[in-house]
Amino acid sequence: MIPISVQTGGAEEIYGIDGAYKVIKEAGFDAVDVNLDHLLSPTEISDGKHARVFDCESEEEMLSYFKPWKDAAEKYGIDNYQAHAPFRSYVHGAGEYNDYLIEVLKRTIIGCDYIGCHCLIVHPFFNRYDEMMTPEEEWELNINNYAKLIPLAKKHHVTICLENMFTGHRGKIYAACCSDFATACKYVDTLNEMAGEEIFGFCLDTGHALLLGKDIKHAIIQLGHRIKAFHVHDNDGRNDQHLAPYMGFLDWMRFVEGLKEIGYNRTLSFETFNALRVFDQELAPDVLKLIAKTGKMFARRLEE
Repeated sequence: MIPISVQTGGAEEIYGIDGAYKVIKEAGFDAVDVNLDHLLSPTEISDGKHARVFDCESEEEMLSYFKPWKDAAEKYGIDNYQAHAPFRSYVHGAGEYNDYLIEVLKRTIIGCDYIGCHCLIVHPFFNRYDEMMTPEEEWELNINNYAKLIPLAKKHHVTICLENMFTGHRGKIYAACCSDFATACKYVDTLNEMAGEEIFGFCLDTGHALLLGKDIKHAIIQLGHRIKAFHVHDNDGRNDQHLAPYMGFLDWMRFVEGLKEIGYNRTLSFETFNALRVFDQELAPDVLKLIAKTGKMFARRLEE
């Protein structure tokens, strides 16, 4: 049966890193999606701030910031399967700060290897709605910036996963980079050709696909072998809610059919931190157990 994973975010805010791994393991998960984006938050990035971890002069000092996730994984016997890199990956008009963000991503690759994680989700480089680029400009920006990560990704054996994104304006959701899955396939294939080996893959975000009205089965089949990771979550079709399956409108039968069609056999990871906020914190362990059982049900149906 394929392993089941959940992000550390959500649980970390309640229990801390060590406590999050403990409760995640007890809930029945095999692996985690490590929220390394906690090292430099989206708000801090939007404000052009730095983080000490990414400014350390020595690699040893830098890795000390990653050590709690490494120690917790070893302590509780859980796999650090995939991780969130800090995001946004790009800030419009930020000049030298965008060069700093590339260095942040490079150092995150090194940190991933250190904690035993070899699948890093790096959000595409794109602007918000009122700063949108032409498709040609966006393509060039992404190819050039992802290419800068190739040498370290090779050295540390870390697969870089792109993700399907969206943006918004006045309450309306619009497509953003990699939401067109034909283009997403082209990104992954082009980057792997540039790298000379398969070091790029795709993280399919089910919630983002739902927001943009994408059929989840067709999305999975179109991306096929390029899918190396998942952000599995649900929503109401209008807001990026990050809820547990069946708390929103996604067709989970078609999700499983898609997985079965491509013979998916990697870790299935849930990005459902807001499900923990729907209920009282006392119920957080039970919510995690339900999500784990849901994942195991999906995995079992894949084998039927």
